[in-house]
Amino acid sequence: MDVFRCVIIFILSIFDATFTSYAAGEVIDAINAGGRAHIDDFGVHYREDPLEGVIGISSDYGKRFIIERVSPSDQILYQTERYHTKSFEYEITIPEEGDYVLVLKFSEVYFNAPGQKVFDVALNDKVVIKHLDIFSLVGHGAAHDEYVPFRVQNSMLYLKSSSIHFNGKLKVRFIHIGIDNPKVNALYVLRGTVEDVPRLNDADISVEKRSDSIETVIEEMDHFSDDTLESSEKYASGPKLQDPYAQQDQSQYLLPFLVILACFFPILYCLCQM
Repeated sequence: MDVFRCVIIFILSIFDATFTSYAAGEVIDAINAGGRAHIDDFGVHYREDPLEGVIGISSDYGKRFIIERVSPSDQILYQTERYHTKSFEYEITIPEEGDYVLVLKFSEVYFNAPGQKVFDVALNDKVVIKHLDIFSLVGHGAAHDEYVPFRVQNSMLYLKSSSIHFNGKLKVRFIHIGIDNPKVNALYVLRGTVEDVPRLNDADISVEKRSDSIETVIEEMDHFSDDTLESSEKYASGPKLQDPYAQQDQSQYLLPFLVILACFFPILYCLCQM
């Protein structure tokens, strides 16, 4: 009986490791911007966008595309988004002191060139990401994550190069700087360090998508006048679409079961010989 019990535990451990892997740190809050609640491959529970009907515009324009660097089950995190013709922000409660990481998820599904959508990101009015141009980093239709580590201690918020008074409310602000509209696809705060954050698969992105650097985009931005910037807003939304994965081939999900069976039968054979 003890041997049989060990076999069952072994099989269940394979099943668990095959289907689920978790972020090493504790997730404080997670938001699927412009979309519904979702649990990702790492066990992160994203809640429905709290800004729906409050500020900005939600869009599922990204459902037209299969987003690179992302598993089929987590495509939705990069296919829906919230954007606004002005600056907007999310507020997240930080319960206690410690080291944290803000993870911001993006994908560019509207523009096909660098310098078309550029914006800043701030934490409690301190800019932590300047001149973010998603296309210049990963191209069109590919996932991109930004990591912002911070520390909360003695009622202070410590960022990389500054510190400010902190009242327990983290304000993540996406700042309009005149080159189209700021946006975000999803975000979460994890208690831990950057090393605890699951990473995207760089092997899935083509070399061609890295042809334009941020420096090139910033040089192009210098040629814009204030009047030009104010008139450059565009609306990157589209009609609601059906989920393109509803008819997708599901055969890839059989692989974990085949792995389990491959491990089970040799063990069963050995037990029968005992």
